Amino acid sequence: MSENSFNGVVGTTEATKTKIRIVIADDHPIFRDGLCKLLALEDDFEVVAQASDGRQVLEVLQQYEPDILLLDLKMPGLDGLATLQRLQSTKSKTRVIVLTASDDKNEFVQAMKLGTSGIVLKQTATELLIKSIRKVHAGEIWLDSHTTAEVIRRFVSADELPAPPMPSATSSAPRERERSPLSQREREIVALVAQGFKNKEMAEKMFISEQTVKNHLHNIFDKLGVSDRLELALYAIHNNLHTGR
Repeated sequence: MSENSFNGVVGTTEATKTKIRIVIADDHPIFRDGLCKLLALEDDFEVVAQASDGRQVLEVLQQYEPDILLLDLKMPGLDGLATLQRLQSTKSKTRVIVLTASDDKNEFVQAMKLGTSGIVLKQTATELLIKSIRKVHAGEIWLDSHTTAEVIRRFVSADELPAPPMPSATSSAPRERERSPLSQREREIVALVAQGFKNKEMAEKMFISEQTVKNHLHNIFDKLGVSDRLELALYAIHNNLHTGR
């Protein structure tokens, strides 16, 4: 690999060890360099390497073992989706955020099925990208509301699910959720939320009051450690709860 294909130095100080270590993969050098400078402004971020295609990504991840990979889908040679397929076989613990200019929801669904933890459009505001990196590093899933609704709709209609993301070393939420199983009625409500039903519609469908639905949702949020319906829907499709079975 040429010297300028990727670059980065892993720090050895205690302060550096606490940073979120990031790799940027995109075939446009100007975009990579600009993003690198933006992320360098954050005290808790460290861009350890850059890559211009999927093959370089695989080499870089093996060498640096970063926390986060910002991955473009449209790259020469081995593209983003093909790279994700390769990563599945390597058992990499790096969490992937797809950073793309594409608005192809089919590609988003494929990326989620291949274990992607987040999807961010390149036209997204910088502060949201920064927030997405921190959220994904903490073990959460990141999608904007429009993308989430479409991805959930396609998962539900196809009855296909992505592999759940690996829990981060710093996040205890998945283990807490395993200790808090849902009742059958709560699972039914989770499935309806994932399918886009509102409280009133769920109440009518289940022959219960709207207040009872709200009470169930409050208990579900508490058990699963989620804060809103969007996060609950994402949890549902990643844990095979979207059908209520």
